[in-house]
Amino acid sequence: MLKNTLFILLAIPFFFISCNDKEKENSLISREQQLLQKEKLFAQKESEYQALLKMRDSIFSKKDSVTIVMWPAEISGDWTGKVICTESNCSDYVVGDQRIDTWEFDSDSTQLVGKIINNNNLVRLYAGKFDHNEIKLNFKTDSTAKKKVEMNVLLNDISDNKIRGTRTVTVDNNCLAKFSVELVRSTK
Repeated sequence: MLKNTLFILLAIPFFFISCNDKEKENSLISREQQLLQKEKLFAQKESEYQALLKMRDSIFSKKDSVTIVMWPAEISGDWTGKVICTESNCSDYVVGDQRIDTWEFDSDSTQLVGKIINNNNLVRLYAGKFDHNEIKLNFKTDSTAKKKVEMNVLLNDISDNKIRGTRTVTVDNNCLAKFSVELVRSTK
């Protein structure tokens, strides 16, 4: 019986110690919550890191889609242009009117352009296309202009030193003027 009494006396303090340790239990719960927050934050950073790796890989795997466009060498450069009005129902243009300007076929890094220059001043800047041995130039006024003007040039008779075609001008969608265009390679 003495053994049982001694065992009970030794066991009772352990029960009281484990039952009254609320501070340690709360501390443990707090540390578990902090650890859970850190794990969530780490998982979020890991996800962002993986997304950045995928983006980097996609950037390096794709080829540059921007192509630099240029006029062919036989067209690029300066031309002396003679434009004659051949047909018109516009008050601004009279049949037989002539104009002589410098036409420059140039490009920026993304598009082909045609520049009309008179007395060293830029008169008009056309957006250009070269397709199937034809030069197509287009100009439109912006929406704030008093007159809505659209100019289209089609140059489809191309040789080494001469280019021929037509220019069509539409003003306010109610009058039309047509011109013959002849360009001769400048000798400058």
